[in-house]
Amino acid sequence: MFERRTRVSGLIREARQDLAYRPRVKYGHRAIHIMRRAVPVISVLVVTVLAADLMILVQLSGRSSEAVALRRSVVVQPTGPAQPVRGAQDGLVETRPTQAAAPPPVAPLTAIRRPHLFIVANKPLSPAVVAKITKTRGVRSVERADAAEVTLDGKRVQTLGVNPSTFRAYTPKPTAGSDRLWRNVSAGEVAVSFVLGNDGGMPLGKTFTTASRTLRVGAYATMGMGSIDAVVSKPTARALGIPENNALVVSAPQVDSVALRSTLLRILPRGGQIAVINPVLKSPEAPGQAVNPGRTVWPADAFLAAPQIRTVLTAAVSKLGRPYVWGAEGPDSFDCSGLVQWAYAQAGITVPRVTHQQFVSGPQIPFDQAQPGDLLFWRNDPTNPGYVSHVAIYWGDGKMLHAPRTGDVVKIVPVSTRNFAGAVRISPGVAAQVR
Repeated sequence: MFERRTRVSGLIREARQDLAYRPRVKYGHRAIHIMRRAVPVISVLVVTVLAADLMILVQLSGRSSEAVALRRSVVVQPTGPAQPVRGAQDGLVETRPTQAAAPPPVAPLTAIRRPHLFIVANKPLSPAVVAKITKTRGVRSVERADAAEVTLDGKRVQTLGVNPSTFRAYTPKPTAGSDRLWRNVSAGEVAVSFVLGNDGGMPLGKTFTTASRTLRVGAYATMGMGSIDAVVSKPTARALGIPENNALVVSAPQVDSVALRSTLLRILPRGGQIAVINPVLKSPEAPGQAVNPGRTVWPADAFLAAPQIRTVLTAAVSKLGRPYVWGAEGPDSFDCSGLVQWAYAQAGITVPRVTHQQFVSGPQIPFDQAQPGDLLFWRNDPTNPGYVSHVAIYWGDGKMLHAPRTGDVVKIVPVSTRNFAGAVRISPGVAAQVR
């Protein structure tokens, strides 16, 4: 066919050359008469040739489209990270190859429920315990889940097994609204937090084996629930050996979270733990003063003393040059919040482990009032725009000391204001309440 197309194209070029050729000779009346009679014949020939060539091109075009369609229907298992999908999750949800068996369907999102408490026990919570929690005054809704620390790609990761159709309502709005994300989880993939994926060396599309099961990173999605950094479906959780129904997410928007936590701890079996999510905390009062939730003046003894601050800074600066490692708490490597916790611990101060809990471990202050030893925070997580995901220790003179990211080391650098969330002065009394 291609030889025929070449031959026809050659005829077209020859015809065009013949028509374009204008020899400079003089013709007699008889020659001119013959040429005029030949023009219609030549025109018909040219039109016929063009029509034939056009038909060949149409046939070739149709066959090319068919070949493309066949190529797209062939499923090739990727050998490395595939290209992420741009759109609903701004490129934070991985493409999925076609599967022989469709994953369980995921129900559409109908409402957003803000989580306030996260409960976990060392064994399944009985229906009776769940019923008591559900009926507790102030509790609006609960969601059952499976929770355990699991080794994922060589890292110890707090992991949840969930029902994608119902659990999605308790997640941040960008995450809750992504149908593709929850279909990926339903299909047996794992959604990891943005920090674990971006800084912990688990890029989209990466596959790894754990508990004799191959998992694939299908999405980045920070849930904002304590230190949970990975979410899988309940069937996948079973395969990973995670206990069934030993966790609860509680939404209670009209009640004090700290008071509710105390109430629910009395219902839980021994060993049960409760983390406050999005906590609302009262400032500590000076001895002998009545509780005043609206007070704005904090007593001087609510904060670190000068010798404690010096100890924190001395401890932190002694770790300059140590590598950033996701989840590391020292003494030889750190992530950002691990460095803060370790440095404060050297001064005898207990602060929470994760960044967003450190953010509520004292009052927020204007940056221009920040003093050495205060904490600075940023919101860099596109999967949860309100989530505080990075922390640094203010060094003074417009500089900060922090553990930046994978591939970097503990260093002192100028303060960056991009995505800046605020400054916090740690109060030991408040920090001790954060769970």
